[in-house]
Amino acid sequence: MSDSIIRSLGAGSGIDSSTLVSQLVEIERAPQQNRLDTKEETLNSQISAYGTLKSSLSELQSILTPLSTNDTFNARSVSFPDTDAITPNSVDPGAQAGSYQIEVIDVAQAQSLASATFSDKESALGNSGTLTISFGQWTYDEDATNGDPGLDVDTDDDPYSFAANADRAALNITIDADDSLQDIADKINEEDADVQASVLLVDGQYQLLLTSPSGDDNALRITSDDATKGDTTGLSIFEFNETEHSQMTETQQGNDAELKVNGLTVYRETNEIDDVIQGFNFTLNKSSAGEKISFSVNEDTSIAEQAVRDFVTAYNTFYETAQNLTGISRDEQNQITRGDLSTDGSAKAIIGRIRDLIGSLVPGVDSGFNALTNIGIRTELDGTLSIDEEDFSSAFQDNFALVESLFATDTSSASSTVTVRTGSYATEAVAGDYDIVITTDPEKASVTGSDISGTAAGFVDNAAGDELNLDASAGDYTFKVTIGSTTSETITLNGTYTSVEELRSELQSLINGDNALKAVGAEIDVGYDNDANTFTFTTRDYGSNAKVEFSAADLGADMSNLGVAAMSDTGVDVEGTIDGVQGFGSGNVLLPKIGSDSYGLNFLVEEGAVAATATLGGSISTNFSRGFAGEFEKLISQFLSNSGTISSREESINDQLEGITEDREDLDRKMEKLETRLLSQFLAMERIVSSFQSTGNQLNGILDRLPFTASNS
Repeated sequence: MSDSIIRSLGAGSGIDSSTLVSQLVEIERAPQQNRLDTKEETLNSQISAYGTLKSSLSELQSILTPLSTNDTFNARSVSFPDTDAITPNSVDPGAQAGSYQIEVIDVAQAQSLASATFSDKESALGNSGTLTISFGQWTYDEDATNGDPGLDVDTDDDPYSFAANADRAALNITIDADDSLQDIADKINEEDADVQASVLLVDGQYQLLLTSPSGDDNALRITSDDATKGDTTGLSIFEFNETEHSQMTETQQGNDAELKVNGLTVYRETNEIDDVIQGFNFTLNKSSAGEKISFSVNEDTSIAEQAVRDFVTAYNTFYETAQNLTGISRDEQNQITRGDLSTDGSAKAIIGRIRDLIGSLVPGVDSGFNALTNIGIRTELDGTLSIDEEDFSSAFQDNFALVESLFATDTSSASSTVTVRTGSYATEAVAGDYDIVITTDPEKASVTGSDISGTAAGFVDNAAGDELNLDASAGDYTFKVTIGSTTSETITLNGTYTSVEELRSELQSLINGDNALKAVGAEIDVGYDNDANTFTFTTRDYGSNAKVEFSAADLGADMSNLGVAAMSDTGVDVEGTIDGVQGFGSGNVLLPKIGSDSYGLNFLVEEGAVAATATLGGSISTNFSRGFAGEFEKLISQFLSNSGTISSREESINDQLEGITEDREDLDRKMEKLETRLLSQFLAMERIVSSFQSTGNQLNGILDRLPFTASNS
């Protein structure tokens, strides 16, 4: 045969089986691969879209923050003239508005005490014991002139009597024998009590310079437990008191600042003034008698107005972004464009809840302005906000307080004995009204001594006053006091006192300055009853953890002269209910039950609340509102939280993306199997074809070799 039958079949090496298998596999893969690619692209677009939504929500939330703050609605501006007598520092939100005139008569200055000279500031002094530094006001003996009758300036007057500042705790500085002059200065500075201790080099010699806080009532009185009083050795060289002041030189006396505010004379211990005109802080630079500085503090509603306008603009920007992400639109060619989240139910639910909030009444605002429409903010058909300028201006001009209550946090109480405060979990609290019933008033711990009039030399009947002539310099008046669960170190009275007030102030200063008590923040107030002639010792804390106790074993014998004996008292926690549910009393704070609607609030209760409850018909009505801005911030925070809607949706999308990765791996394995199967089939085919070719070769020319056949010539 001239042509092979097998060759005519086109088999054998004429087929590119490898390419054919690849093409067949790709044909099989393509539909499934396209489906996965499309789904992956959609999910990645949704992840990106949620990122855009989160960013937009965060920007809107940042605009809401000023609106949720009452300070925005209490902004103040001040117009102050140029002067070098006063420097205006700041005006706080809520500062007292009005017109003012200030005249600086004198500026405050601090007392300074300088020690004797030392040749070295680093060598150990060899002195040990305790230096007690008290704060208060000195009365000077104007006749004392340090031996020079020609001197009559204040700095040459001897300190005569000292009235302790009860509001400043005394300092107890422990001095060790190996302490140097510099060590003593460092220990004083470590107390962080506004006493500046410096070691100065003057003419080749070192001196310890102590500077008190400024003001008449912050001068220093320094005593020690060193027995070498009046000597030039020991810790007495640092004493400055009624009986020993020969070693420490008073280089400058302290005095108060004096100024006139609208004609009223005012004294302050510092030149930094922040409590004369409420909310206005200024510094006195120099005395300028005769110069009257006029200025005004004014309400500034423009800050709040601009904040509201900024919110409207920010909301519209957010809403446009949200619509692009979740909506469907047509272009000029009528082509449909779908947002990346147009089919996402969670994203649409977020936008829906925000739109609902925009048009809803603000929870907890029962009267006045309780919706945006009250101040002229309208919702347009396309979902954006607009401002009716006439209604908007009228609201800010005529009802500014109501605008504040609409946007910012507001709390109220029908009685001054109960104050509503927001706690750490205020976001959990439900805005609204709460009825408070106080059944037990909070109490501090307080003990009262016995009548001291006429009980010891130096005390007089106080019917006509509080005169006193007590000399405790011998150090026989010693005691310890327990406040809460902490007992003080031994406290010693060692001064001379010409009035009960001096003694009362000294007792309070020494107790509150005790190192053990100060370390735990335990403090008391010492009072004196002129009618009963008794001292009282009262904790500053309320409740069952508040305790004050004097133990007989810790009282020096002379303390009975002060009416102080073994006595003890414990405070009482407040008790009451909130909307009928028993609260938890901690001192003078009533806390709601965990999980209740009011959880996140706390109620500060004063003594007399039980009587107020009865007077008001059996309960004290209170209210809490976080305002529109606060509710909006809370809603956005929920959306953006780690357990919020967006985070959950992103987690779900990422899970689906991980599923696509697994599906791709499954598809790859499936295609590998298909490719292997096809290659095996084509290999088998090639073997068959090869067999056919071999058989064909054998048959080739067979007719010529058969017997009884002849060829044509």
